[in-house]
Amino acid sequence: IFCPEESILISRVRPTRGAVVLTDRKYAISSAFTIIKPKINSRLLFYFLAWNKKFFEYLGNLQKGTSYPSVKESDILDFEISFPEDKVEQQKIVYILDNIQNMIRVQEKIIEKTKELKKSMMADLFKYGGPSFRKGRKLKKTEIGEIPENWEVVTIKNIGEVVTGTTPSTLVKDYWNGDIPFVTPTDITKKYVENTERYISQKGLQKARLLPKDSILVTCIASIGKISITPKPCISNQQINAIICKENIDNEYIYYVMNHMSDRLKMWAGQTTSPIVKKSLFEKFILPLPKDKNEQREIAEILQTIDQKIEIEQKKKALYEELFRTMLNKLMTGEIKVDNLKI
Repeated sequence: IFCPEESILISRVRPTRGAVVLTDRKYAISSAFTIIKPKINSRLLFYFLAWNKKFFEYLGNLQKGTSYPSVKESDILDFEISFPEDKVEQQKIVYILDNIQNMIRVQEKIIEKTKELKKSMMADLFKYGGPSFRKGRKLKKTEIGEIPENWEVVTIKNIGEVVTGTTPSTLVKDYWNGDIPFVTPTDITKKYVENTERYISQKGLQKARLLPKDSILVTCIASIGKISITPKPCISNQQINAIICKENIDNEYIYYVMNHMSDRLKMWAGQTTSPIVKKSLFEKFILPLPKDKNEQREIAEILQTIDQKIEIEQKKKALYEELFRTMLNKLMTGEIKVDNLKI
C-alpha cells in the first residue's frame, strides 16, 4: 500500500500502537498502519492526534489480542475530534504550534552540541589533565592510553572500599517502610540519586550495609555502567557495587572518570545474555588518577559546569514542551483566539 505525501499514519499494533506520523513524501506502508489523507490542515490534525493523551487512552481501551494486541481501523476512524472549520484559522494555529516546535528543536540541538562538548572535554581532561596543571607537563603511555607523566594508573581497590549491595528479605515487613533510601539501578538516572521507590527501616539495616553519603554507585549486573552519587546514606541492591572513596580522592572526579570509561567496564562484563562484573573483577578495574586532589577537583568542576549548562537547556526544553501542550489545548478549544494574528 502506498500513502500520498502529507498523509497521517497511525500505528494500530503494539508496541507502537497509537504512534502518529506525518509523511513528507510518498511511502510504501504496511497493513499495520491506518492511512488518513486529511480534509483539514494535515499538520493541525497531526499535532492534535500525536499529542492527544485521550486519543492514546482511547486506543488502549479498544485494543484486543495477546501476542500482538491491536485496534481496528474502524476504531481509529470513529474517534471524534473538534476543530475550527475556517482554513485561515487552521493555518494560524499551525503557525503558532510550528514556531514552538522550532524552539524545541533549537533546544535539542543546543543540548546535543553541549553533550558533544562534554565528551570532547572529558577526552581532553583525562589525557592532558587540569588546565592549571599542564605547564611543562609530559605524557606517558599506559594500558588505558596516554596520561600526564605524574598521574597514576590505579585500580578501584586503590581508591576506596568496594561494597556489593544486598536486599533484605521482602517477606519481612519490619525491614521496610522506613526512612533509609534503598537504591536499585532504576534509581540511577542522574548524577545524584534523587528519589527511590522503596525505603528500609532500622531493622532492615541489620541485614544490609549502610553506605555513607557521597558513595559512588555503579551498576554491575545487566545495565552495566550506570553511575550515580548518593547524596545521603543509603542501601543498594546486589546489582550495584559502591565505592567509598578514601580522603585523598575526590568522589566527583571518580564519578566523571567512571562515566568516561563506562564502555570499557561494559567490555569487562562480556557479551552474554546476563552481563555481570563481580566485585573481585570490579576492584581490578583501572583508571587514571591525578596525585594532587586539587587537580581532581579542578577537572570535576569543569565537567560539572558543562553538566549545569545541559541541565539548564533541558529545563528550557521542558518548558517549551509544556507551552506547546497548553497552547495546543487552548487553541483547539477556542480558549485562545487567533483572529488578529497576521502571518
